[in-house]
Amino acid sequence: MNTAMNYLAVLFVFLLLAAPSLYGMAHDRRIDRQLRAAAAARSTDSRHVRYERVA
Repeated sequence: MNTAMNYLAVLFVFLLLAAPSLYGMAHDRRIDRQLRAAAAARSTDSRHVRYERVA
């Protein structure tokens, strides 16, 4: 029982220390997805505007 509690304590400390880093990584990935979507929308909009000017 003592060994199991030690493992749980180590796991808890690890998660406590890793949580801010994991949250930051998730936040960065969300921002990257938003930037990629905005760039894709801008590229399709610019093509659309270019065709309107020609026509």
